[in-house]
Amino acid sequence: MRDAVTTLIRTYDNTGRYLDQNALNSIKSYFDSGLDRVKAAAVISANASEIVKAAGSQLFEQVPELIRPGGNAYTTRRYAACLRDMDYYLRYGSYALVAGNSDVLDERVLTGLRETYNSLGVPIGSTVIGIQIMKEIVKAKVAEAGVTDASVVEAPFDYMSRELSELSV
Repeated sequence: MRDAVTTLIRTYDNTGRYLDQNALNSIKSYFDSGLDRVKAAAVISANASEIVKAAGSQLFEQVPELIRPGGNAYTTRRYAACLRDMDYYLRYGSYALVAGNSDVLDERVLTGLRETYNSLGVPIGSTVIGIQIMKEIVKAKVAEAGVTDASVVEAPFDYMSRELSELSV
């Protein structure tokens, strides 16, 4: 897993260039938002099970066919698997948040997830809805915790949603 700085340096190194003003501004932004990103990750860590439970409840209210007979979260086993997967997105989203980089999401979550979900017939649209619900819950909790810029949490959740949507919705 790489963070935003190592990814940026690698890109410039691969092209044999010195860091220009855009690169330096990007690095400055990464460090300027660092404390907010770490605080947000701490909020996620301290409230993970509550966030997942609330997001699952909201998801099943918005998409009730998931928990009806024949739905992908019907039966206790499938329901638990859905919440487990939401917990994965939340955990890896927190890693990407701290790193300021979405590489970990590609490496650890999205590639294998797409293949697995497509083979099992899991609806990607409702997965994206669940990820977006978690994002809103996390933003609210982070703001309540006094994080100056709660919008820092958006990037990893939006990235997961966008990457899943481009392939399967």
